[in-house]
Amino acid sequence: MQHSIEDIEYAEYLFDKFYGIGSSENGGVTRLGYTEVEDEMHDTFKLLGDEKGYGNYTDEVGNTYLYSKDCDMDEEYYLIASHLDSVIEGGRYDGVAGIITGLLIMNWAKRDGLSLPIRIGAMRCEESSNFGRSTIGSGLITGEVYKHDIGDAVNKQGESLREVFKRKGYSLQPPRIQGVKEYIELHIEQGKVLEEYGDRIGIVQTIAGPRRFNIHIHGNAEHSGATPMGMRTDALCAAAEIILEIEEIGKSESIYQSVATVGTVSNKPNALNVIPGEVQLGVDMRGIDPASLDRMEARLKAVCKRVCEKRKLKYFREKTSDIPPIGMSMELQQKLLRAAKELKIPHRSMISGAGHDAMSFAHICDTAMVFIPCAKGISHNKKEFTTIESICDGAQVIYQYLKEEAR
Repeated sequence: MQHSIEDIEYAEYLFDKFYGIGSSENGGVTRLGYTEVEDEMHDTFKLLGDEKGYGNYTDEVGNTYLYSKDCDMDEEYYLIASHLDSVIEGGRYDGVAGIITGLLIMNWAKRDGLSLPIRIGAMRCEESSNFGRSTIGSGLITGEVYKHDIGDAVNKQGESLREVFKRKGYSLQPPRIQGVKEYIELHIEQGKVLEEYGDRIGIVQTIAGPRRFNIHIHGNAEHSGATPMGMRTDALCAAAEIILEIEEIGKSESIYQSVATVGTVSNKPNALNVIPGEVQLGVDMRGIDPASLDRMEARLKAVCKRVCEKRKLKYFREKTSDIPPIGMSMELQQKLLRAAKELKIPHRSMISGAGHDAMSFAHICDTAMVFIPCAKGISHNKKEFTTIESICDGAQVIYQYLKEEAR
């Protein structure tokens, strides 16, 4: 469908307002959760609402909301939300596209004189890049069981989440969010399915469940020149074997749409002339089939035991996250698919391999996700890109559904 010049210009204006915040020299952005940069993103969000005469408020964990001042604050509402933080050296569309969507929809409702009970939410710390925990803001306010006891999670500066919350005046035990009738989130796909099939809209069926682990491997740090090869307990060599085995685990379970990744490696003492004595691996396993996830976890445990025993190393495995696959509302899926069909926008049903704030809301209200294409499937990268037209496509699908509901 064609979008008006006014809509394109307004969406571009919104995108430009966020564009420079957290920019790095190489072209990406770093907007880590619960940092001053993320604060600036939320302040900008509030200012954009001020320009349109919207009200705003911040909840007990720092999430920010915009609302029309003529709405009944006691009425159940549609929460259109996403996040404003990023990974380290990430892209500018992840999360932000969903916030722009909410602002577009609220602007259209105001223009069309529709009294839709809508609020736009900007969730805090959706990415795991700063504290090693994802969807913190949304998880805390929905009482998500997987967000219990996260106060000891430590950020890149060595400060615990509990310390950060105390400094900012937030609460690790906030009351559960009330009044949400439905939660709807637009997001870039972060994959290439839509692009490959030539579709412009994806309606998410299920969000893959992540299981994450830290693998701690302990050898002996010794002089690299004076220690014979047969007398070494090299933690990094053991880690290399384990990394390759984890890749094979993911490949063998890929027929079930599961994946396995070693995303972080911490090597100590990390000196050229010292045999690595201690290594920590961050392992991310995801899938929509619980049995497949169980098999991958069992194989991970067996691989660590076998490799470390063979090399006479000590190790321990720490599970940091275990969230099951989460289905989206079937009824909402059908209504959004119908809206896309009415607008004559090519669309498809699909799964999400990445986690999102929608996971936190699925157990308290009807929840849906709308995907739009991103170029070559690239995300969490400075090359991440989608078009303003694609954002408008997704926003129009959601707005079409909301208008139908209001009739």
